[in-house]
Amino acid sequence: MTNVFKTHLGKITLLVGIVALAVGGVWYTQKGATPAATKFSTAKVTRGDLTVTVSATGTLNPVVSVLVGSQVSGVIQRLNADFNSRVKKGQVIAQIEASLFQTQVAQAQASLRSAEANRDKAAVAVRDAQRQLERVTELRGKSLVSDSEMDVARFAHESATVELRVRDAAVAQAQASLEQAQVSFAHTTIYAPIDGVVVSRDVDVGQTVAASLQAPTLFTIAQDLTRMQIETEVDEAFIGVVREGQPVKFSVFAYPSRTFSGQVAQVRLKPKIESGVVKYNCVLVVDNKDSMLKPGMTATVTIDVDSREKILKVPNAALRFVPELSQDELKKLRAGLKRGEALLWTVKPAGLEPVRVQTGLVGEKETEVTGAELEENLAIAVPETANAKNSQSGPRPPGMRLF
Repeated sequence: MTNVFKTHLGKITLLVGIVALAVGGVWYTQKGATPAATKFSTAKVTRGDLTVTVSATGTLNPVVSVLVGSQVSGVIQRLNADFNSRVKKGQVIAQIEASLFQTQVAQAQASLRSAEANRDKAAVAVRDAQRQLERVTELRGKSLVSDSEMDVARFAHESATVELRVRDAAVAQAQASLEQAQVSFAHTTIYAPIDGVVVSRDVDVGQTVAASLQAPTLFTIAQDLTRMQIETEVDEAFIGVVREGQPVKFSVFAYPSRTFSGQVAQVRLKPKIESGVVKYNCVLVVDNKDSMLKPGMTATVTIDVDSREKILKVPNAALRFVPELSQDELKKLRAGLKRGEALLWTVKPAGLEPVRVQTGLVGEKETEVTGAELEENLAIAVPETANAKNSQSGPRPPGMRLF
């Protein structure tokens, strides 16, 4: 009976010891800085350069592009330029069939000569009326003619003078018609307005162009393809940090492994609203001396709006990390945080410890931080990624594990 009692007593003693150890382990775990349920990955405070960028997309275009049209209607008789042709200012690049306009010039010249003849005839009539008036005036002085005859002579002279002015006006009108016909005739020859490259030809020989409502486009000439521009739209949330002269990097689908450079030339004030989003047009100038960039290419643009060198920085995710603490505890930790301050959780042997830091420049993936307790390579906690393994999580919280 005594042996049985001792056996039961030993089992009870062992059970009590196990429970005591379990309670002690739980108490020690709760005393640590990090709850056992908190999972995190580890990163480090690094020192280096940080650049803040604004991303956008745009289209490459020549800096100066001229649409060459026709001011007269007619049939295209000859084309002296084609796609990619290099032209000089004043060079003949197209000819419209001009026989109709030549006929109009001849008609205008004939009308002018007729008007000039009528004017000369009116001038002769004025001189004749003048002589008649002088003769009647002399006879009237000798009382050889009546007052009515004097009035008739005076009226004839005034009428002839007015008729001469009418004929002078007709001559001026005929001269203007001739000049208009000559200008229209001259417009049948199309000249290049600038030095450049033909990037588009919109007509063929034999095609009829109609300029009744607006000038039809015959060619598009780019002045200089060694210097191009990108027109891109920047969201109003970022337009405040974009300035003229800021460096730009961009890539195009045609050369995915190459990065091109340029700078911001202009931030235009006119807003553009799409689906309730306000955007502003930014013009970027780029160098194209090797002629690899073509008009119309889509560019993926990165504008460098600010930068820092040799600063302490942390992943943006580190500033978003929050351990599994109660709301009261988190409220106490965040109490007194000033504007621009944030909490970093450093990884210590005893668990996670909060550190107040001042944030600075915010990049796409990293943020500038300063603080008395910060140093390079300091281990900090970041949220555990979805594909993180258990081995990548933070160190096991202190305390005894029974299983």
